[in-house]
Amino acid sequence: MVLKPFTTTIEFMSENTIALVTGANKGIGYAIAAGLGALGASVGVGARDSQRGEEAVAKLRAEGVDAFFVPLDVTSDESVASAASLVEERFGRLDALVNNAAITGAWPAEPSIVTAASMREVLETNVIGVIRVTNALLPLLRRSDRARIVNLSSHLASLTLQTTPGVEFGEVSGTYTPSKTFLNAVTVQYAKELTDIKINLACPGYVATDLNGFRGTSTPADGAKIAVKLATLPDDGPTGGLFDDAGSVPW
Repeated sequence: MVLKPFTTTIEFMSENTIALVTGANKGIGYAIAAGLGALGASVGVGARDSQRGEEAVAKLRAEGVDAFFVPLDVTSDESVASAASLVEERFGRLDALVNNAAITGAWPAEPSIVTAASMREVLETNVIGVIRVTNALLPLLRRSDRARIVNLSSHLASLTLQTTPGVEFGEVSGTYTPSKTFLNAVTVQYAKELTDIKINLACPGYVATDLNGFRGTSTPADGAKIAVKLATLPDDGPTGGLFDDAGSVPW
């Protein structure tokens, strides 16, 4: 697949642009919702916990964002179907889907001690959950004139970086890191199929969130920037790529 050069130019959204962000009640997901809302989008805040989801919506609205709560557990077929129905009933379409929800599982976790159950748990959210949500929302995305899908990946998912001498990523992860590499591969296949929808992977960097015990070196707002850019790509933007703020990330 030949990718067009990446551009950081944002095509500003119109006020009737509809977006949905999974895992958006906190951290990077919340910052992505805020960033899209600042561009004029109506943003669905996907969250498993109703109280936290509603609190996030209230906070976003106080900041001037047209936000609405979408009860959404990416590991549940019923929950995802209900979320799709909610968006359809309210708007009839979806313009941007950001698959942000993820878990780390045990960390660190050497492959030699990873159990099948722990690997399944991580994959259920980080890979299967993305597939479940994307497929459920595809009918609504296909009704959009400029649909965009963004899947949150990680520099850790890059096999090139992982095997480059001198590049250090810290502790070994036998669950989270492979799950993001798996997600990269799945996203490439979506890009080959969905020629009418732009789908890309965003690497937010080492962001201070509860996933890493807030040890990250950048803020959620910093980490959200690349996802917002990819969700608002112009029509000549790339698809099927892996990006951070600096541009393409090696596979």
